[in-house]
Amino acid sequence: MDMPKSQRFHKRLRGRVDMTHGAGGKAMANLIHDLFSRAFDNEWLAQGNDFALLDLPPGRPVMTTDSYVVSPLFFPGGDIGKLAVHGTVNDLAMAGAEPLYLSAGFILEEGLPFADLERIVLSMAEAAHEAGVCIVTGDTKVVERGKGDGVFINTAGLGVVPDWVEVAPSGDAARPGDRVLVSGTVGDHGICILGTREGLRFESDVQSDTAPLNGLVAAMTIIEPDLRVLRDPTRGGLATTLNEIAHQSRCGIRIREDAVRVKPAVAAACELLGIDPLYAANEGKLVAICAPEDAEELLHVMRQHPRGRDATIIGEVVEAEHPFVELETTFGGRRLLDWLTGEQLPRIC
Repeated sequence: MDMPKSQRFHKRLRGRVDMTHGAGGKAMANLIHDLFSRAFDNEWLAQGNDFALLDLPPGRPVMTTDSYVVSPLFFPGGDIGKLAVHGTVNDLAMAGAEPLYLSAGFILEEGLPFADLERIVLSMAEAAHEAGVCIVTGDTKVVERGKGDGVFINTAGLGVVPDWVEVAPSGDAARPGDRVLVSGTVGDHGICILGTREGLRFESDVQSDTAPLNGLVAAMTIIEPDLRVLRDPTRGGLATTLNEIAHQSRCGIRIREDAVRVKPAVAAACELLGIDPLYAANEGKLVAICAPEDAEELLHVMRQHPRGRDATIIGEVVEAEHPFVELETTFGGRRLLDWLTGEQLPRIC
């Protein structure tokens, strides 16, 4: 694949966004031509239509959509643009799909510096290039000063589940005896956003884990094409994601506290702030549930991939009359992990 466009053209935009950039006239056309079209350049976008006429490979189409309102717009390890691409790519990947195409809708606040917008757009272009997807259509609107928060981004994604994946992963497919795996450390993104927003200083750097997971999923489905469940534990963290799966599958899930990995800096920040890392958001990790006989081989494959080096088997699915998630603590006790109540960390994605 060629070098991403974001590394090929020189910055040209100066000043700030104003209402004319969303009015449909010359200023808007220039913005689209000078920034979006140059950064996201591909054969579909170059057609200049209000749609993208696409060809899909054999398989079952999968579509998703999401909106991104993270505050602040820039944070260690990423920004709202990178997050928008990764989040949409990962939602497709959790269906066992190969992500192919994205749309991007921008709601810009009057007064947003063009330097910030350009930084976000170039970051999106690089993230799309890394994930192997194309941004093929989009939209731009401008709202009055004070009516937004710099920029909001809406995305839609289209991908295909290949024919050799007979049954796409689904949240209602967990079965008693199945093993639960997590691809790495938890809580990184949520604590990074909170620390950046509040100006907190940690003993060591805490960076967002935002990353595309489609490459990891592709490696996993090649060795295990009938994965029961795949989920990315974003808002609400690992605990809430496991509750969603337990309720969809009408089962219980037991996990071991000593098997769930948390970076020391994240653990220290959580202890200081009174936050349970099991409920803190992740943007570059996945939960996988598979048959017990496949767990060790799947774990080995995950650990061979850069996005899964710290993967662990954290527990198992159990029979239950009522869905529940239970944690076996390092002290030998057990406690229920309920759904996240309220808004622990607002505006994290």
